[in-house]
Amino acid sequence: MIGLEFKKIKHSGLFPTFVIGGIFAALIPILNMAVRSEIFINLEMPPVQILLKENWQMMAMLNVLLITVGACLLYNIEYADNAIQKMNTLPIKEFQLYFSKATLITMLCVIVLLIEAAAIGFCTQHWFQLSQEMVLDIVKHFLYSLLLLLPVISIALLIASACKNMWISLGIGVICVFTASILPAKQFVFSLFPFALPFQMYAGTAEDILRNYMIAAVCEIAVFGIAEALFLKIRRSLK
Repeated sequence: MIGLEFKKIKHSGLFPTFVIGGIFAALIPILNMAVRSEIFINLEMPPVQILLKENWQMMAMLNVLLITVGACLLYNIEYADNAIQKMNTLPIKEFQLYFSKATLITMLCVIVLLIEAAAIGFCTQHWFQLSQEMVLDIVKHFLYSLLLLLPVISIALLIASACKNMWISLGIGVICVFTASILPAKQFVFSLFPFALPFQMYAGTAEDILRNYMIAAVCEIAVFGIAEALFLKIRRSLK
């Protein structure tokens, strides 16, 4: 199924979109440090924390937007020319389709996060003195970020699967992204909004808070997965 998904996006431009989006996100800390390096170097914080605190919000927003666009495009391919109805005649469960698309976007997000991690590593090496501990902090942050992106992938695909018109699901997704960007980040309840989770940082965050966010992410993934299964079952029964 995952191999089939890769064939579907071969001519869609989705892969280069994620790569270019990752490059744009990676340029944010590099350009920011190039222009205002004197300000950041004199701050009394760990280098990785400085870089993420000043750049991660914009980088995370680009990541969430990429996921939103990717989910809409993947299901638009299915709804075009009633392809999803034809697939229902095959011995394939619709939830497998959802899961394979989630896996595909997750793999694309890994590529994006690797590009961004390389940029943070470059900035740390160029403007600070990169150490083994800093490398470990970068790895931990981006693994943590990948986990917090999974609820966004789950709900974005859920919305896209429910809307035959791609522009409706894209509009809903964009509204959710910008809603997340204006929610008070220090309020734990508001930060649990799926589209707001990726804005959280690993560096400088207490262990108990990190644990709470990781538990919340796993719970949201399960909830959205169950919601998708129920939605598909209800839609099938109404046909």
